[in-house]
Amino acid sequence: MGLKLNSPLIIGSSGLTNSLQNIIEFEQRGAGAVVLKSLFEEQIKFEISHTVASDPGANLYPEAYDYISNHSRDRRVDEYLKLIRDAKAAVKIPVIASINCVTADEWTSFARKIEEAGADAIELNIFILPSDPTAGAEQNEKAYFTILEEVKKQVSIPVALKISYYFSGLAKMALKLSWAGAKGIVLFNRFYSPDINIDTMKVVASNVFSTPEEITTSLRWVAMLSDRLYCDICASTGVHDSEGLIKQLLAGAKAVQIASTLYKNGFDKINEMNSGLTAWMEKQGFATTDEFIGKMSFKKADNPAAYERVQFMKHFSGIE
Repeated sequence: MGLKLNSPLIIGSSGLTNSLQNIIEFEQRGAGAVVLKSLFEEQIKFEISHTVASDPGANLYPEAYDYISNHSRDRRVDEYLKLIRDAKAAVKIPVIASINCVTADEWTSFARKIEEAGADAIELNIFILPSDPTAGAEQNEKAYFTILEEVKKQVSIPVALKISYYFSGLAKMALKLSWAGAKGIVLFNRFYSPDINIDTMKVVASNVFSTPEEITTSLRWVAMLSDRLYCDICASTGVHDSEGLIKQLLAGAKAVQIASTLYKNGFDKINEMNSGLTAWMEKQGFATTDEFIGKMSFKKADNPAAYERVQFMKHFSGIE
């Protein structure tokens, strides 16, 4: 995306990045950049239509630990802009604003204020669940391009899209988004997972944090898309240690977002992951990350078919 990073580790959007003190500490511990906690489309639209400073209420979007603490409430829009300004004054690493959105309504004009506040880039966290049986794939996918187009009209800073894997043609969709001017694509966003409490018979949140096992989904698609898109890829979800970080870089990610591991293991994990990466590079004889990023991508891997294999039978039977 044109951003200079001292480390490929980016602190992903979560409740942790809603604090100036945390952002300062993230830089001190070696984070390459930080993505601020998402500002939601509903917050911006509420501010525009009502011009009030009161809290418009809670929302149902997932933001990591917020679901466990149950403390999260919408912030005033001016507080978000202040956080951007304060963060830019306090740290040298890139500060990326995050907007969680599903439409391209009048809120898109607010992106200009985010740029004016000093944000180095904007991450559009878009997830439109294809659950409406009357809406086809074309209608759902059009929203992504419309949002990107409208935001790009307002700003000159790079814009990334954080998307899910709920597409019938994910590879083509990602390629078209890169054609449309996205400077980066983040694979993948983490969203609310419903569960049912059989005692209270209520719908509750499940799987708030990611697990190391979840890296396989993003790893597959990072490897398969990194050589084919006209923009950078950032990996997200399931990276909990330096090994996961290295895997995603080898697959072709230019950077990797982490959040869940910081909730589980503390901020020391940043130092630990950077140290692990450095030690591995020294062992392998790499002086810079550019020397090995994408070395195990789909086009460069010795056995690229392994990324496309979906049937366990071939794997366990030894059939190549």
